[in-house]
Amino acid sequence: MTGFPARVFIARLAGVAVFDPAGDQVGRVRDVVVALRDGVKPPRVLGLVIEVQPRRSVFLPITRVTTIDADAIIFDGRLNVRRFQQRASETLVIGEVLDHTVELIEDGETVSVVDVAMEQSRNREWLVTKVAVQRGGRAMGGRRARLGLRRRGETFVVDSAAVRGLTVVEEGQGAQNLLAIFERTKPADIAGILHELPAKRRSEVAVALDDERLADVLEELPRSDQVAIVGGIDPDRAADVLDVMDPDAAADLLGELPAEQRERLLALMEPKEAAPVRRLLSYPDDTAGGMMTTDPVTVPPDATVAEALAQIRNPDLNPALAAQVYVCRPPVETPTGRYLGPVHFQRLLREPPSSLVSGILDTELAPLRPALSLTTVASYLATYNLVSVAIVNEAGQLIGAVTVDDVLDHMLPEDWRENVMESDTDETGDPEEEAVRSES
Repeated sequence: MTGFPARVFIARLAGVAVFDPAGDQVGRVRDVVVALRDGVKPPRVLGLVIEVQPRRSVFLPITRVTTIDADAIIFDGRLNVRRFQQRASETLVIGEVLDHTVELIEDGETVSVVDVAMEQSRNREWLVTKVAVQRGGRAMGGRRARLGLRRRGETFVVDSAAVRGLTVVEEGQGAQNLLAIFERTKPADIAGILHELPAKRRSEVAVALDDERLADVLEELPRSDQVAIVGGIDPDRAADVLDVMDPDAAADLLGELPAEQRERLLALMEPKEAAPVRRLLSYPDDTAGGMMTTDPVTVPPDATVAEALAQIRNPDLNPALAAQVYVCRPPVETPTGRYLGPVHFQRLLREPPSSLVSGILDTELAPLRPALSLTTVASYLATYNLVSVAIVNEAGQLIGAVTVDDVLDHMLPEDWRENVMESDTDETGDPEEEAVRSES
């Protein structure tokens, strides 16, 4: 038994959970694939791009979808886990059509696409039948606009046959409506969406994201995508984004760039933000110094347990970094004064809030030096069942900390993020999928 509403607005499907017939969730909708056709024929819906674990986008033919609700999509249980690869004849509605500028055929008015709606025809084929558009933001024309019959900024719905220009490649396409979808999307998921977009659209969206959001997304992207995005935006903007990235992530990205470009961006960064990045770049990549973050949680010896706990409650803090606080004599920013020792968060939870952290140091855990190898650091963490370890220089100053996720990041192949987003499964074709997509 199938269950379909009369009309489905596609942008509202972003992030909706996808279930098999047994009720098990297999992924979430990331986009909808359509075949745009010139002339009087409405665009045909081919299927959904859904993200399955671990962060791999796959194609689900629309013919296998049995139910579409506001908060769930159910399919017949057959899913080819081969990585989705967009074909030249295919268009991603959410990634490429939203914010596209089109012209109303009736009066030549120029409008921006806010959403598109699909409906099932009598022969059970899904077609894009309606387009939600918005006035404003661009030059307006046409008889209706001159007469003021539509308000500036008004959103209204027209037949898909009433607009032209959807198939035209647009330079400088906006991203306002796509960003509205991103507001409820995690950075890792945004990275997955960007990775699937054509290079032109990926660059447009990256430019539209604010600095902090783009910094978070960059840290989740494969290195090749990071380099392409940073190289495609204004150098001053790129430096601003690097300023808000974690220093170790910024150093990893800059390490992939040509020396001239790297030095230019470092010179454009704020000196306070560039200094720790330069220190990290001075160490070989596969050493403790090359892996560490320069922003561990640090407190002076006269800090109380309550003050230390307040710092690790920061929701933006990496969980591995929040597992320990490092006690140092002032200054407490790296490179600190003399390093005294760590305090694990479980010990903090067991002590009275007014106690001083200097009285509960773990003096048995020796810090490591920045020149130690990746293997040595990994062995140390494994031996003592730790998720992070302090890194000190010869003067006994804390200069950073290496977390277990840093170690994993360096032990995996360089392109592991891209491999995760793609697939390590059998590339066997799906006859039904090929039939659906070849007709486009």
